[in-house]
This record gives sequence, C-alpha cells and structure tokens, in this order.
Amino acid sequence: MVENQPSVNDAATETYSKKMNMIQALNSGLDVMLGKDEDVLIFGEDVGYFGGVFRVTEGLQNKYGLKRCFDAPLTEGGIIGSAIGMGAYGLRPVPEIQFADYILPAYDQLVSEAARLRYRSNGEFWAPITVRTPYGGGIFGGQTHSQSPEAIFAHVTGLKTVIPSNPYDAKGLLIASIESNDPVVFLEPKRLYNGPFYGRPDEELKTWANSGDDSAEVPLGHYEVPLGQAAILRPGREATVLAYGTMVHVAKAGIEDSGVDAELIDLRSIVPLDIDTIVRSVKKTGRCIILHEASRYGGFGGELSALVQERCFDHLRAPIARVCGYDMPYPHAFEWDYFPGPIRLARALKTAVEYR
Repeated sequence: MVENQPSVNDAATETYSKKMNMIQALNSGLDVMLGKDEDVLIFGEDVGYFGGVFRVTEGLQNKYGLKRCFDAPLTEGGIIGSAIGMGAYGLRPVPEIQFADYILPAYDQLVSEAARLRYRSNGEFWAPITVRTPYGGGIFGGQTHSQSPEAIFAHVTGLKTVIPSNPYDAKGLLIASIESNDPVVFLEPKRLYNGPFYGRPDEELKTWANSGDDSAEVPLGHYEVPLGQAAILRPGREATVLAYGTMVHVAKAGIEDSGVDAELIDLRSIVPLDIDTIVRSVKKTGRCIILHEASRYGGFGGELSALVQERCFDHLRAPIARVCGYDMPYPHAFEWDYFPGPIRLARALKTAVEYR
C-alpha cells in the first residue's frame, strides 16, 4: 500500500512503462525534459561524451547535441555559478556535481546567489536550476565519496532538497524539480542506483528488475511526483518511522525484524517537507523513530524531532528516537559498523513500544 502516490495513468502523458533501475529512470527523466523544453540543458564533469561517472547522462549528448549536453571544467563553483547565470536569463540548467562530497566548493554560489536571487531582485530574476549529485555510502567510497550533506542545504532558505528512494520517484521528482522555478539540490542515493539495499551486506543483492518492487515500473513519458508530498509505504499503528533515500529500504527490513506494527513514511523531499502527513501518523501511533545515514549531531533528524515534538507532544507515548550514522568521518574499513542497519532500527522500535 502506498498513500500519496500519484496514479501512473493520471500522471503520465504516455502510459507505456518498463522496468528500470534508478540510473535508467533518471536518464529517462532527463531525456523527457530535454525533448519537452528547449531551455533545458545538462552540463558537468564527464556528463557529455562519457555519459557521467554513473552513466546517468549516457546517450544524451549524442541525441541532443553539444549545446544541450556538454562537459564542464573541474570547478564546482564555476559549474553552479554558470548555471545560476543561465537560469537568470531564462534557461533551465541541470548541472551535475560528480559526488555530493565535492559540492562544498560551490556552497557560496548555492547559498549566496542561487538561493537569494529571487529575494535580492524582488522577484525580477530567479534561478530555476536542478543540481544533481550522488550521495551517501554503502559502496565503500570512504570518507570523500560517502557523505550525506542534506542537512547543510535544508538549512538554507530558498533551496529545495529532494531525495528519491526508488526509480519511479526518481524520475517523477526529477521532472518536478526541473519544472520548478526554484533552485533544487537533487540528492541521488548511489547505493540504490542498481537495486534496493536493505542494510544486510551478507545478503545477495537484487537488481530493481528482479526485486519485486512495483516502483521499478516506470512510465516512459512525462509525469511528476510533487515536491513536498511524502509517501506512506507501510501503514501501522504502534510507531512511525521517518526515512528517505537508502534508509527507506533499511527501514523496511528493520520493521520486519522488529515485529512492531510500524508505519513507514518516505519523506521524498526534506524541503519542502510534508509535515502534515508526519503529524497525522505520529498522533495516531504515539511513537516516532527517525532514520538517516548522515551523522547524528546536526543531522536533519534533529529538525524532524523538534517539529514532531512541537506538534505532537501530547500524543507521544515514548521519547522520539534517532537512528543515524555516528559522529565521525565515514570509515572505509568499518563501513557496515557505521551504516545504520536494520538491527539498530529494530532495537529502537522495540525500545519505543516497551517504554513505560
């Protein structure tokens, strides 16, 4: 059961669909938008001829030409700064930052320029840019290829922060982001590019095609998943679990292991945040567990915890709990010790329901 999920027939202008992994779904979304709007263009490090380090842009330069999909120098600040200028003059650029870990040299451009342009110009200019970037761990990328910086961008007024957890949402959210008139940081969980991951590294990995997950069925045409609309992936009455990205699948496994009748909410975007869906769920269950891969201290889970406490205090039957990465750099050799897995979530759920 998935609530708050747009109907494929309602959302898609072309109802034919096929099974896709997340890479293919993102590629399809870019293809649709390049074909639909001549103002859309793609650029970044190795995104042209090479098709991107994860092949998300593969074939697009050949199809749309060098002016619509092209390589950029190794300068993240220059990539984002150029995109802001293009956006201010009517284009809809979709720049790629090769890894989210590399985005910090462009932080000033995102915060001081992209996020502020509409305010600064009194609405005369804006920056309709969608910054795509892979994030998160689970692939043994070490401390410089595994970070989860979503809280940094969620803190910036004027930026939207979007994080898909499956192929269907990835394409629909990407299209909605590109068509938005606001700057969007679109974080792609690279652990999920080829298949779902439940946080059990000893299990045989599944591709999206053989996972049995309905979200691998992706319409070929144009459709949107609205920004700021969470999805209830699993109804429940004993606890609410909030997650996004890779942690959505870890949450499924943790809930199964715990035996707790927990409701699972995939946030999809953290800015804008679907606080109404969260509040309704927590008021029903009386318990809230927040799951994210980023370090605990200063993570977005702290903001979620505060929002839930402010709105649901009289309904809480147990303290709000956070299951997160540890406050340390992402360790290469001890990746699975750092990674918030289903065992830790199951323990937190049992503690919450047993609280008296």
